[in-house]
Amino acid sequence: MTDTIRPEDLLLNPFEPGFTDDPYPQYRRLRTTEPVHHHPFGFWVVSSHREVSQLLRSGLSVEDRNLAPGPIRDQYEQMTGEDERTVLNLSMLDRDPPDHTRLRSLVTKVFTGRAIAALEPEIVTLVDEALDRIASAGQVDLVEELAFPLPFTVISRMLGMPPTDHQRIRELSGTLVRSLEVVADEETMLAIVRAGEELSELTRELIDWKRANPADDLLTALIAAEHDGDMLSDEELVAQVVLLYVAGHETTVNLIANGVVALLRNPDQLTRLRAEPDLIGNAVEEFLRYDSPVQQSRRITTAPFPLGDKEIPAGEFVIAGLAAANRDESYFGPDAEALRLDRPDARAHVSFGSGPHHCLGAALARLEGRVALGRLVARFANLAFAGPVVWNGRANLRGPARLPVAV
Repeated sequence: MTDTIRPEDLLLNPFEPGFTDDPYPQYRRLRTTEPVHHHPFGFWVVSSHREVSQLLRSGLSVEDRNLAPGPIRDQYEQMTGEDERTVLNLSMLDRDPPDHTRLRSLVTKVFTGRAIAALEPEIVTLVDEALDRIASAGQVDLVEELAFPLPFTVISRMLGMPPTDHQRIRELSGTLVRSLEVVADEETMLAIVRAGEELSELTRELIDWKRANPADDLLTALIAAEHDGDMLSDEELVAQVVLLYVAGHETTVNLIANGVVALLRNPDQLTRLRAEPDLIGNAVEEFLRYDSPVQQSRRITTAPFPLGDKEIPAGEFVIAGLAAANRDESYFGPDAEALRLDRPDARAHVSFGSGPHHCLGAALARLEGRVALGRLVARFANLAFAGPVVWNGRANLRGPARLPVAV
């Protein structure tokens, strides 16, 4: 923070103590004061539902090479290298058309709705086994016992991962997703680079093993995937696998854990869900809206872009405030800050993005959230906090690091 900028003058201050525990007061201040805001740190923040939706559907760039010279571009180049092609810039999340279109077509070909729907019996079994362990223990950290192992196991099995050092993968994944944060110190950026390199190397070894041991799994299908005669290059394959692996569990951990926190803090809604278990589908949409597992997305302007009452110049880094938009009173009504499991327009949230980069794993996250949260609530009538929630300190993939509960 520079000497010329006073913390109290910032509409959005991610360094403010307690921000990652509860960023919503700052998001509300942004929405009501300046919903399209040029931040003194050099980026733009968009916080209203209408403008965030417009931004996501705009087809704007996601490639950092389109950034104008400045601190944001410098940060990206420190993480990826100006000309290097890495897991931090080769995944479909980080590519514009025509590369994005080609990569997404290849991955979509094997990551199908039918394949995801077929996972439900296995997910039910995994959840019930976790609930048995929780019942036996009586008091647990729900992140460790359910929210993390469920999506991690599901995506590992989908990909066909052999037995590996899951704890190390988890550590590397947790470091890599910090590349999604806007502000990072030099030490953190170096750690992100190293985590990307190590994850890439582990993934290359896995791909080599899978080529020699093909099976009926997602990774074998990705290796063989072809679209109009085109296949993934080796480096593209590594980047997509890392993306699927990381995004396949990091976000759903937050969905499950944030959902439990929301229910325990709103006992009237927890009581209603127990009384009306068929609400679970809409409840998951409301959890996604109320406390988004991914709080932000980003776009980069390639030409002057009018948005709201502003015009954003070319080459600017623009944050789409997903979590801020999801609590926009002008869209969701005066109770937008409240948890309401029967909210009729809950599914209008922007937590999965929109437009060309709409989350490919949305159906899987919904399925895992529906099964885990629905069965947890039905199983344990005395579910309660057993200690304070410890948040993970992330501004973007925000969720509990520890969630002590008693059953």
